[in-house]
Amino acid sequence: MATLPAFFKKNQAPAGLTQGQAVSTNRARAERDPYALRDLPHETVYLYCKKIDNTRLVREADPKARGACWSAIGAAGVLAILLTTAFAPTVGTTIAGYKVEELRIQERQLLEDRRVLDVQQAELLSPAHLDQLARENNLVEPSSGQVFHLEGKPQGAVAMAK
Repeated sequence: MATLPAFFKKNQAPAGLTQGQAVSTNRARAERDPYALRDLPHETVYLYCKKIDNTRLVREADPKARGACWSAIGAAGVLAILLTTAFAPTVGTTIAGYKVEELRIQERQLLEDRRVLDVQQAELLSPAHLDQLARENNLVEPSSGQVFHLEGKPQGAVAMAK
C-alpha cells in the first residue's frame, strides 16, 4: 500500500515542469532502450547504518518488574500444584493397574510351578519309584520273626503320676 502513491507520482509530471516539458520527458523515456528494466520503487532512498556503542550504559532496575516476576513464579507454582492434584488419581490408578497385572502374571507363574512340583512329588511318592529306591539301597521286607507287635493299653487305663 505504501508504494501505491509512489506509483501514481511517477506517472504524473514532476513538480516545476509544464505539461509540454512533461510530454517531452515522456518521449525521452519512450526513446530509451525498450529492453532496459524500469527503476525499482524507492530506488533513490539510501539507508545508512550508524554504529551505536552502548557499552557505557547501565540498565536501571525496575521495581515493578521484580514483583511481576514473583507473581508469575507464584502463578506457575499454583498451576503446577493444581495440575498435580488433578492428575494424581489417574496416575495412581494406572500404576495400581500395572501392579495388579504384574501380580496376576506372578500368580500364574507360581501356579505353574506348583503344578510342576505336584507332578514331581507324585512321581517320587509313587509305589513303583519307592520299590526301586528300596532295591537300590538294599532294603527288603522284614521277615515274620523280625516284626514285634506292641500291645496297646486297655481302654480304661490311665497313666500314673509319680
